[in-house]
Amino acid sequence: MVQLATGKVVFVTGGASGIGRAAATEFAAEGASHVVVADIDIEGAEATVGALAGPGSSVRLDVTDDDAVARALDRVVAEHGGIDVAFNNAGINDVPHPFHDLPVQRWDRMIEVNLASVYSCMRHELRHMVGAGRGAIVNTSSGAGVVAAPGLPHYTAAKHGVIGLTKAAAQEYARQGIRVNAVLPGSTDTTMLRNFIAGDEAMAKIIANSNIHGELLRPEAVAAAVVWLASDHAGMVNGQSLVVDGGGLVR
Repeated sequence: MVQLATGKVVFVTGGASGIGRAAATEFAAEGASHVVVADIDIEGAEATVGALAGPGSSVRLDVTDDDAVARALDRVVAEHGGIDVAFNNAGINDVPHPFHDLPVQRWDRMIEVNLASVYSCMRHELRHMVGAGRGAIVNTSSGAGVVAAPGLPHYTAAKHGVIGLTKAAAQEYARQGIRVNAVLPGSTDTTMLRNFIAGDEAMAKIIANSNIHGELLRPEAVAAAVVWLASDHAGMVNGQSLVVDGGGLVR
């Protein structure tokens, strides 16, 4: 039976938990030949690999270290003969700040992790995919990539930027057999979001209500969209930003 990821070598960043873990799990279930789970949390990455239905391996990776990203992808290609799919998902959040009171250090860190690292990963992924003449990349943006997140100008800017990078690469590499798309999750039940809520029930309700059905999304719902975007079934989908939030942004 041919599945959505049959025979594909897949590279997932931020795969220790949340959407990254769910995506790695879904890629394996859909027949990937090997799933590489990269995360700065190596124990979490190893736990993800241990739960996969197919072959996988883990790598400790700080996505803000360009040299480390290059080495990790070079190793994937050397060991598995190429890279067919990349899911650039690693990211961070922050507590809200008034725009005029946002420390520049927080701005710098957010841009470094949520935008510059996506550029770094894409640059090295594309380097290998160009040589092979094929590939699919999916980047994690956010609903904040199209609608401003209150109190988070740096997060909003970074996630808007991911969409810009996605479009630029999609346009440049389409004729070389490479597709690049972005997934924009709504409020999703992840460790990062739970830490952001930090037990504040009022905040939890506000965030859940940002999804049209009034509940946090399951990571698996986002993962399913990621795997489809990376599959041959989406062969004519390129440079697009797919919002996965149950319809909240149409209101």
